[in-house]
Amino acid sequence: MYVCMHNWMRPEPIETTIKRLSRLGYDGIQIMGEPRKYNWTEVRKQLDDNNLKCFGSVSIMIAGRDMIHQDVYYREMSIRYVNECLDMVGALGGNMFTLVPNEVGRVTPRSTPEQEWEWAVDGVRQCAVHAAQYGIKIGLEPLNRFETNFLNRHDQALKLMEDVGESNVGVALDAFHINIEEADMYQAILNTGKHLVDFHVADNNRRPPGEGALDWTKLIQTLKDAGYTDGPLTAEFVVPFDRSPLAEKMEDSGTEASEAELKFIRDHGSDLMSENAYTAHVENTIRHLRACGA
Repeated sequence: MYVCMHNWMRPEPIETTIKRLSRLGYDGIQIMGEPRKYNWTEVRKQLDDNNLKCFGSVSIMIAGRDMIHQDVYYREMSIRYVNECLDMVGALGGNMFTLVPNEVGRVTPRSTPEQEWEWAVDGVRQCAVHAAQYGIKIGLEPLNRFETNFLNRHDQALKLMEDVGESNVGVALDAFHINIEEADMYQAILNTGKHLVDFHVADNNRRPPGEGALDWTKLIQTLKDAGYTDGPLTAEFVVPFDRSPLAEKMEDSGTEASEAELKFIRDHGSDLMSENAYTAHVENTIRHLRACGA
C-alpha cells in the first residue's frame, strides 16, 4: 500500500510540505483542491525532485461551491471549479480526485431530495466526462451528518455512482466518517470493494491514526480483503484544539492562512498549529500505518 497525505490542514508553502513528506517516507500527496493557488509546473518539478507522486486532489467545498445549490449559476460555477481541479491533477500526473458534491458544513436541504439528487447526478456526470480525458477516477466521499445532509453512507455513494453511470466514478471512504455513520464500518469497506478509489485516514477522534480507539491493523487488513491493495492510504487528520484551561501553551504557528482557509480549518474544529507539532503528527501517522501493515 501507498501512504500519502492531504495538505489543506496546514497552509504553508508547498515546497515545505513536499520536503517534509519526502523526508518522512511518504509516497506522495493529495494536493489541496485550490488550483489557482499553485504553479502546476513548479509543483510537478518539486515532486519529481523529491521522488514523490501526486496521487490526486480533494474538493474544498467552501460556501458557494455546491453542485446541489438551488441557483443554477452556483451549480455551474461548482462544476467549473471541479474541472479546474481535474486539470491540475492531470498536469501533476495524478489519477484520482475525491469529490464531495455539496458545501461542507451545510446540513439543511436546498430543495426536495429528488431534485437535489438529479442536480448531483448531472453535475458529477459532467465532471466525470472531463476527468476521463486525463484518466482520472472520481471518488464520491460520504461525510458524517454534522458536515452534510446529502451523502453520509457508502451505500448512498454507491447509488450516486450507479446513477451517474460513468465508468471512472467510484467511492472514497474516510475512517473518521464511516466510524460515525456506518452500522459496520468494516462491512462498508467490503461492500464498496472494487469501487473504492481512495481511503482517508484519521482516528475516531479525528486525530492521527493510533491516537484514538480504531483498530488500524483490522482496518488495513479489511481494505486488503476488499481488494484495495494498490491504492493510497491518505492521511487527513484534523487535530482538535483545546480552548479550555487544560490546554497546553501553543507555539506560534509560523504560518499564515487566507480568511477562507482559516475558516475551513476552524469549521473542522482545528486551528493553525506550529510546524513542530504538525510534523510530529505527520511522522506519527506513517509510523503507525506501516506498523499496522500498510
